[in-house]
Formats: sequence, C-alpha cells, structure tokens
Amino acid sequence: MEKYDKTDVGSIPGTVPDFKGNDGSLVSVLKTLLFFTILMITLPIGLYFTSKSFLFEAFLGYSSNDSYFYAAIVAVLAVHVVLALFVYVAWNEGSRQWREGKQD
Repeated sequence: MEKYDKTDVGSIPGTVPDFKGNDGSLVSVLKTLLFFTILMITLPIGLYFTSKSFLFEAFLGYSSNDSYFYAAIVAVLAVHVVLALFVYVAWNEGSRQWREGKQD
C-alpha cells in the first residue's frame, strides 16, 4: 500500500487565490452593493406611489393624469440620488482601500 502525505490544501502555495485585500473588504463591498440594489428598487417605487397618492392628489389636489407625471419626476430624481450616493460611497471605499494598501 502506498502512504499518502497528509498536507493541508490551504498550505500548498499557489492554490489559494490571491485577492487584493482581505475577505472583510469583499464582504463590505457586497453588503454595500446589496444595500444600494435594494434601495434602487424600493425607494423610487415607494416614492412614486406615495407622492402620487398623498402629495399630489390629496394634499395639492392635482388631477390623476397630472399626478402620474409629477410622481414619475419624483421617482426619476430618486433614482439619480441613489446612483449619486452609490458612486460617492464606492469612490470613497475604493480610495480608502487604496490608501491602506499603499501604507503597507
């Protein structure tokens, strides 16, 4: 019978992919992406129906056709705000990781 050497797979050099950064940064990036994905889906839709019903029809007294138009504008503005926030957070997160990597 042959005797096999019991070595840990993680101890063999070159078998573990070399990510830039650690697993914590990858998890942080995925959490940020998931947060902004959920925000991108829920915020514009929620603002559309809320502003149509409560703001434009009930409070301001616009007709149904006018409230559709103005509520769509509110939803589009919400999409742009979420996108701008995502770019801002991603830019700061990337520059922070880059600065931490440069100090090593």
